[in-house]
Amino acid sequence: MTRADAFNFACSSPLPDRKTVQLAHGGGGRAMKQLIDEIVRPSFQDPELDRGHDGALLDVSGPLAFTTDSYVVRPLFFPGGDIGSLAVNGTVNDLAMCGARPLYFSVGLILEEGLPIDTLRRVAASMRDSADAAGVRLVTGDTKVVDRGKMDGMFINTAGVGKIVAPSKIGPESVRPGDAVIVSGDIGRHGIAVMTAREGFEFETPIASDCAPLAAPVLALIDAGIATHCLRDLTRGGLASAAVEIAETSGLAIALEEQAVPVCEEVKAACELFGFDPLHVANEGRFIAFVPQEDAARTIEILRRWPVCKNAAIIGVVEGTPRGRVSCRGPLGVRRAVDMLSGEQLPRIC
Repeated sequence: MTRADAFNFACSSPLPDRKTVQLAHGGGGRAMKQLIDEIVRPSFQDPELDRGHDGALLDVSGPLAFTTDSYVVRPLFFPGGDIGSLAVNGTVNDLAMCGARPLYFSVGLILEEGLPIDTLRRVAASMRDSADAAGVRLVTGDTKVVDRGKMDGMFINTAGVGKIVAPSKIGPESVRPGDAVIVSGDIGRHGIAVMTAREGFEFETPIASDCAPLAAPVLALIDAGIATHCLRDLTRGGLASAAVEIAETSGLAIALEEQAVPVCEEVKAACELFGFDPLHVANEGRFIAFVPQEDAARTIEILRRWPVCKNAAIIGVVEGTPRGRVSCRGPLGVRRAVDMLSGEQLPRIC
């Protein structure tokens, strides 16, 4: 990561005797360096971190994708993931949606005074495991500590760099009338998993977040020559918000089929109980793809080779009009308009 004084951890005694993160006084010094050396560096063994410099020196040629995001989930740990895996996978997935192979990322840790050191260790280990699984390198970062009571334990900011490998631009401007709309798996798991963990609800069958890296299946589509016009991961606002954003940007219409959208029975039951529409519930390991109709069946076949995409399905089609609108046909054959929520259905979920 960057030089030690950029990581404002501080503790006044050796780590074995210090159980929580404390506010830095006088720049942190040796105690802060010790915390970095004993927690951060062992979790992310990389030559760039060992250089101890102000930033990473990267050797990348060709067109690049660059993304940044911040993660403020509450609670920090939830069924199927935690804030660390969420941050790494979210960054990887944003790059993949651009048609890029994820390569490097940075992390900014904002910690609340009093955060247990063991919690920091768990999050660092989770980030390491997620980065290893996704094949990306953490090459630089920063840490700050804020007063007790000013936040919920930990926030994480990331930035990621990837090399564009798609042969043509992937984005809403490339969507065409007639394109098939494909979802990579069943929706709604992440939002429900976080809500149940936050509120202490228990279901007979536990619901785990779908938090997962998506670069491998996306790159498989590109390698197979699928004409991938647009990709979008289904995070805050869920499938509905992603579809509306693409319809508005492309100036086209998207017609969804509710019965075709995969939703597991546990998520359906939870949504019915709490009055949620699964189309609006957040996901962290799902995306929609817009491909020509002639590529749709092969796209499904390729995606289902990956466990994270085993429930991939064709859920709709792109139409010319009404421009910028999304509709969904229900089980009775009646179409309804789909729009973004005016507020967040479930705040602080990613």
